[in-house]
Amino acid sequence: MSNEYAALSGDYTLDAAHTRIGFSARHAMVTKVRGAFDEFEGSFHIDGENPANSSGKVTIQAKSINTRNGQRDEHLRSNDFLAMDEHPEITFVSTAVKPSGDGEFVVSGDLTIRGVSKSVDVTFEYTGTATDPFGNQRVGLEGSVVVNRKDFGVSWNAALEGGGVLVSDKVTLELEVSAIKNA
Repeated sequence: MSNEYAALSGDYTLDAAHTRIGFSARHAMVTKVRGAFDEFEGSFHIDGENPANSSGKVTIQAKSINTRNGQRDEHLRSNDFLAMDEHPEITFVSTAVKPSGDGEFVVSGDLTIRGVSKSVDVTFEYTGTATDPFGNQRVGLEGSVVVNRKDFGVSWNAALEGGGVLVSDKVTLELEVSAIKNA
């Protein structure tokens, strides 16, 4: 491991104002709907010398889903999709971290949506570190993973007249993380 990674060792807290937890899904077979969750918190530990000892956890408030369309967001919060009244939180808890190439890491963990937990592998790219104007050490990571929403009991759909369905089964989760090293 490089000295740069060793210098990253420590505990971090997600900076919600500079982090995006988003998603995209194909709509009506022709375009993508993109959205994000506006309320979440998370923390992680980096062991730069032995990445396998790194870990993390994120908790997302399901009600904070935002696709810039109020009617669609209400539908996504309903029992057809996220069932937020019964399952207000979406969580990810890491179970393993492995380097997978230059500046990339695979973070395996348990993703829980609607009370259903499945193991997923998220590939993250380390995008750098910097000291911000307030003296905070920041680290940047970007990652994504494709999940099948039906694996989590999110099975609502509508058939299209010309064939196909309104919402794709596959959803891409997109993570653009800025985290601050704890003092």
